[in-house]
Amino acid sequence: MAAYPEHRVTSDLASDPSSDQASPASDFMTTFRGSFTSALRWHHLDTLWERLRERADAGWHLYAVGEPPPAKPTDAAGVLTFISEIDQLLRAEHREDYCGIVYADDLARPTFIKIYDPHNLGVSCGYSDNPPLPGWVMSLVPPVDLPSTRVLPQSRRRWWQRLFG
Repeated sequence: MAAYPEHRVTSDLASDPSSDQASPASDFMTTFRGSFTSALRWHHLDTLWERLRERADAGWHLYAVGEPPPAKPTDAAGVLTFISEIDQLLRAEHREDYCGIVYADDLARPTFIKIYDPHNLGVSCGYSDNPPLPGWVMSLVPPVDLPSTRVLPQSRRRWWQRLFG
C-alpha cells in the first residue's frame, strides 16, 4: 500500500503552446502545469517536510508568488527556516483536521512543491476556469514570474521579508 492516498491534480494555468521551447522558463511552466499529489493529511505533510529537510541543500528556489522570483537557490539553512515557518503558518491559519493545501510532483522524492495560502484557496484542487496561484513555490528548477492578478497581502509580504528580506 502506498504511503499516501492518491489525490492528484493537473493545472492548465498559463498553457501557451508557443512558450514550450526548451528553456528554464518553459521547464518551470511545464512542471508547474504538471501532475501533483496533495499532502492530504497533516502526517503526510510531516513526511513531506522530512523528505525536504533531508535534501535542504539540493538547490531549492523559494518563491513567494507576487514577489520577484529568486535569482538563485536558497541555502540549506534558509530552506530549513522556511519549512519550519511555513509549517507553523499553515497549521495556525488552516484550522482543519486535514492539510490538503500542499502539493508535490512526487511526495517521496519531490522536486517541485506548491503551497497554497490558507486565505486564498479558491478551488486549489479539481477543475476551475481560473485556479488560484499558490502562495509559495519550492522548486529545483529556477522559477519564472507567474502571471498573477492578486497582490501579495501586506502581512504576507512582511512575513516573507522577515524570512528572506
